[in-house]
Amino acid sequence: MKNKKILIWSAVAVALFILLLCCTKMVDNSEIGIKFRKFSLTEQGELKATQVSGIIFYNPITTDVFTYPVYIQRVDYSPFTVTTKDAAEFLMDPLLAYQLDRSKATYVFNKYRRPLRDIEAGYMRTCIYDAYRICANNYTSDELMANRAKFEAEVRAMLEKSLEDEGFKVNEFTSQITPPASLSAAIEAKNQAIQEALKAENLVKQAEANAQIAIAKAKGEAEATRVRADAEAYYNRTIAASLSPFIIQEDWIEKWDGKLPEVSAGQGAGMMINLPALNKQ
Repeated sequence: MKNKKILIWSAVAVALFILLLCCTKMVDNSEIGIKFRKFSLTEQGELKATQVSGIIFYNPITTDVFTYPVYIQRVDYSPFTVTTKDAAEFLMDPLLAYQLDRSKATYVFNKYRRPLRDIEAGYMRTCIYDAYRICANNYTSDELMANRAKFEAEVRAMLEKSLEDEGFKVNEFTSQITPPASLSAAIEAKNQAIQEALKAENLVKQAEANAQIAIAKAKGEAEATRVRADAEAYYNRTIAASLSPFIIQEDWIEKWDGKLPEVSAGQGAGMMINLPALNKQ
């Protein structure tokens, strides 16, 4: 009998524990909980819902608790194809980082009644595509390639407005823009032509610089030759001016030892050399 009572109380305890598990939900600080009555609508057709957190007790038959994460979510979407106003097709590969606005969690739940992953694949994807499509239609292909930063800023501004109105904050939005193959080839050819032109221009500048160096060198050598010639001419003029007859005679007298030259002209013959007469006082 005693064992039977123990079994009964054990069964009751297990049943209460299971019931407690079914009637309790833990909402931590990384989530926001939406507690709602399943069969009760407001006059506007919305569920009567309230935001909750912590340990929540509820009747699972008439009430339920839905949770949304409130930390940053990242979504790497598959590429989109959009068309510019000159009918060029660009590939857009977006990456979105967003966060649910806690104050609008009840609104999001009442409107979508779906997990965030479903909202990302549905509503958010449509918003991104529309932002790309509308903005791209304002550009030609050349304009879009020349103004990619401006284009992405316009897409982000439109996307932020659409999502924030629905309770989602955009933290990050980036795009990898891939132009059509024909445009890529044209851009590459243009860049190659620019590189070749720059190379040719540099070669011309180098040739001009080398010519200027050669001219400068030739001028320098000619100037040096002229300076040397002027110096030699000056030296020759100075020497010529210094060799006057008086200076030559004076130099001869200074070097004469007082002896007359002796010349033999044969036996018994002599030679007379006339010396300048001395002035008598």
